[in-house]
Amino acid sequence: MLNDAAIWKSLNSPQRLFLFAGPCVIESEKLCFQIAAAMQKTCQKLGVTYVFKASYDKANRSSGKSFRGPGINAGLAVLAKVRQEFGLPIVTDVHSEDQIRQAAEVVDVLQIPAFLCRQTDLINAAVQTGKIVNIKKGQFLSPQEMGQVAKKALAAGGQKLLLTERGTTFGYNNLVADMRSIPIMRSFGFPVVFDATHSVQLPGGAGDRSGGQREFAPVLARSAIAAGANGIFMETHPDPDRGLSDGPNMIPLSEMPGVLAGLRRVFKAVR
Repeated sequence: MLNDAAIWKSLNSPQRLFLFAGPCVIESEKLCFQIAAAMQKTCQKLGVTYVFKASYDKANRSSGKSFRGPGINAGLAVLAKVRQEFGLPIVTDVHSEDQIRQAAEVVDVLQIPAFLCRQTDLINAAVQTGKIVNIKKGQFLSPQEMGQVAKKALAAGGQKLLLTERGTTFGYNNLVADMRSIPIMRSFGFPVVFDATHSVQLPGGAGDRSGGQREFAPVLARSAIAAGANGIFMETHPDPDRGLSDGPNMIPLSEMPGVLAGLRRVFKAVR
């Protein structure tokens, strides 16, 4: 059985790298099982704590015609099967207060999307479940401003918090990852995650969808670990170019063992 306290202890350990990884969106149960099996094997071999990530609904898409996912009921059913089959902790996005209680019954980490990181009621409802809560820094915020977000969560009773850097808006259709944000957000007293694949996204860069530069994701991930990040968020897919969401910035599943081995070497060197 997965234990909330043990999961938090592992994510909060300064001596062990952790990884949030999976497809951007739940495309099928088969895909989730394929990625979970491959990543679990790789992470066990490298001594990395693995949390499976997938979204049941991509509520923020460039186009209203874009694939959003199976929805909360069908999506949580798939995540519950992954959790049971592989014994893995699960992280997924929540977008509204009425989703939180339902999601908290299935997943181990509730994730507040970047565009919603200042939604006080959403943060309060998430931390009040007692679950681990990962709050992504909005593309429109400085890392210093995430201190106020963390204070909101603490005031609502949150203790098991993660803060995620995922790039900052840099003109139109571009993001920049400022590595100063890692030590700044760590100073608030919580583990910091670096979202490598969303940091190389080109928002709206392909007109009716986002573009991306996946080749730079491992470079930024290594830099973030060197700067003190506790964990890495990295989306992956067996065939990213055919993925239904964020394909241009997802890492091919076949490349993940090599990418993660490199990250592990950097983590050991700086620790």
